[in-house]
Amino acid sequence: MDKLELKRKLLEKCFEEQDRLINTTRSVMDEAQQGAEDEQSKDWYDSIKTQLMGRRDMFAGQLKKSIDERAILERINPNKENDQISFGAVVITDDQKLFISISLGKIELNKETYFAISPQVPLFKAI
Repeated sequence: MDKLELKRKLLEKCFEEQDRLINTTRSVMDEAQQGAEDEQSKDWYDSIKTQLMGRRDMFAGQLKKSIDERAILERINPNKENDQISFGAVVITDDQKLFISISLGKIELNKETYFAISPQVPLFKAI
């Protein structure tokens, strides 16, 4: 597989994982919202309802972060071969295989292990 094809496949895997995170977070957030709406108490400040609304708000924040990170992935040009270690580059060393994108962690592709890392992490700054 050539370099650009590898980059495209890694980017596709990142989109799949990020979409999975978005869908899971949205589902859990909706469940918390539904639970708060289903609460029979008429008192808005009921502790259970307040707890459920707090949970919904927490997941809403996570959802926003996941959507923002997906937007960052969309900035990667899958047809551009990076000559330097920069955002969107696939970096292969003796010890690791990295995809400089967003912090998604371990990605399995064709029985090989890659790590999707953000340009903000210390490892990126060290290389």
